[in-house]
Amino acid sequence: MQFPRLSIQSQPALLGMNAQPASQQMQQPKADMQIQQPKADLSITQRPGKLLIDQSQAWADMGKFGALEATKKAANQGKQAVMEAISQKANEGNQLMKIENGGNIIASLSKQQTMSDVKPAALDWIPSHFSVKTSYTPAEVEISVQAREPMINATPQKVVHEYQPGNLDIYVRQPADLQIEFEA
Repeated sequence: MQFPRLSIQSQPALLGMNAQPASQQMQQPKADMQIQQPKADLSITQRPGKLLIDQSQAWADMGKFGALEATKKAANQGKQAVMEAISQKANEGNQLMKIENGGNIIASLSKQQTMSDVKPAALDWIPSHFSVKTSYTPAEVEISVQAREPMINATPQKVVHEYQPGNLDIYVRQPADLQIEFEA
C-alpha cells in the first residue's frame, strides 16, 4: 500500500532596508570681544634725604675760625700773651735786682730767652680724629597705586546647528511563500 505523500516547500520572507544616515553640522563662531585696560594711577612723593656735615671742630683744629670766634680767640690770646710778658719781665726784673748777690744772671736770662723758642718735636694729627661729624636722614618715598579694572565687552555668538534627519525605508524584498502539494 502506498501512502499519500505530502510535499511542502516554503520560502521565508526577506525584508530589505534602505538607510539614509542623518547628518549634523555644528559650528561655534568666536564671540565678539573687546578688552581695554586703562592705565593705573601712580603717584610717587619723595622727601629728599638730608646730610648734615659739621666740620667746625676740624677747622678749629687747623686754626681756622669764623670771624666772631677768631676775634674772641685773638683777643684772649693777646690778653694771655700780655699777661705772660708782664710776668716774665717782672721775673727778669726781680732777678736783675739781685745781681749783687752774685751768679751769672745775665747769661742765665739770655739762655732762657733763646731756649724758650725751641719747641719739642711731636707728631700731631690735624685735624683730630672724628672731628668732622655727620648725620644723615634718609629720603622717604611714598608710592600710591590705584589699579583700574579692565573693561570687557563680550557678545557671544549663537551656535550654528544644521541637522537633517536620516531616513529608513523597510520593504519586502521577497514575500513569504508556502506551497503544499498532495500526491496520492
